[in-house]
Order: sequence, then C-alpha cells, then structure tokens
Amino acid sequence: MAGGVRGVVVMTAVVIMLSGSRVFADPDMLQDICVADLTSDVKVNGYPCKSTATAEDFFFDGLAKPGSTNNSVGSLVTGANVQKIPGLNTLGVSLSRIDYAPGGLNPPHTHPRATEMVFVLEGELDVGFITTANVLISKSIKKGEIFVFPKGLVHFQKNNGKSPASVIAAFNSQLPGTQSIAVTLFAASPPVPDNVLTQTFHVGTKAVEKIKSRVAPKK
Repeated sequence: MAGGVRGVVVMTAVVIMLSGSRVFADPDMLQDICVADLTSDVKVNGYPCKSTATAEDFFFDGLAKPGSTNNSVGSLVTGANVQKIPGLNTLGVSLSRIDYAPGGLNPPHTHPRATEMVFVLEGELDVGFITTANVLISKSIKKGEIFVFPKGLVHFQKNNGKSPASVIAAFNSQLPGTQSIAVTLFAASPPVPDNVLTQTFHVGTKAVEKIKSRVAPKK
C-alpha cells in the first residue's frame, strides 16, 4: 500500500512539473525581427523570415485617408496587417481603419484569431457583439471613445448618424482574419447547399437565391 501511495505522489509530481513547463515556457519570439517573406512558397503558421530588412518593411501610410464607402453596405475596412506591413510578422498586432457613410454598416462578422478594440476618430456608431448564450451586448459610442469586441464573437458597427464616421481598430494578431456571416454562408465557393440554407433560415429556395445574387462578389 505504501509503495502504491509513493507511486501516486511521484506521478502527481511529474504531472505538476510537466504542467509547469508548459505554463512557463517562453511564449515570445526568439529573434528581434522576422520580416515576412510574402513571396515564399513555404507554408508555416505565419510567414518565413526574409534575410534582409529595411525601414519600408515596417511602414504603411494606408490609414491616413478615408476609404471610399460607395458600396452596398456603406463602409470600408482598410487593413494594416502583416500582408501590408511585413515587419509585423511574429509580433502579434495589427490595425485597421474603418470608414462609414451616413447609415453605413460594417455587417455582422467575426475575427477568429483576435480580439478587436475600436477607437472612434469621427462620428457616432451603434456597436455590439453577441455572446455564445445569444446575449447582445451593445452601446452607442462617439468620438474619442473605445469599445471592445471579444475574440471570435459575432459583432457589428452601424453609423446611424447623418455624417460620416470612422474608427481605428486594433487587434492582438498580425492577421486577425474576417468571416462576414452573410458572405460566408451565401457566397462560399463551392456554394453551401441550398437545402442547408433554406432549413437554417426557414425560407424558400427563391429567397436563398435572391440573397446569393446580392452578396456574391462582383465580377
């Protein structure tokens, strides 16, 4: 019996040690920089490093001016992620600028790899996210205010004002990813079967085809 108890104690200690090694393992990058080689065919979780780096790899001026909101939803997202700033590779951060026409909407979507924080530059927005318990957390925010959208949860922003609005969005990922709910379901390639969509939304095939025709990317 004593030997059995000692064995349990030893095994418990081993488990604790192994757990501790995982918890306290170095999570940080192991070099100063790793500028993304966007032309590489090598597939990794991120991008392989270029052998040389310049200041341009860490520079982007694409958020300086408002984007065009002349589209069906009245908003435009301009990303400043690793694909625009190769020097962001392995750093775990990125930004976007979102511009909204009066009445413009950034439709319900998710970022599977990042929490998002928006800072209002101009205007006023109605924003919100939905928890996995189907609870809507929403608020009206204005210039100088901040709102946070937790990682992976469906969220939106709507400009209900009569003047344009804009925000800067920060992410804790070099490439947050975006899945727009409508586009994901109704403009996938190959397409999601109509019978899946009709049963999900309790509508007929004609309604599904109508939505597909409106959300499909323009060719």
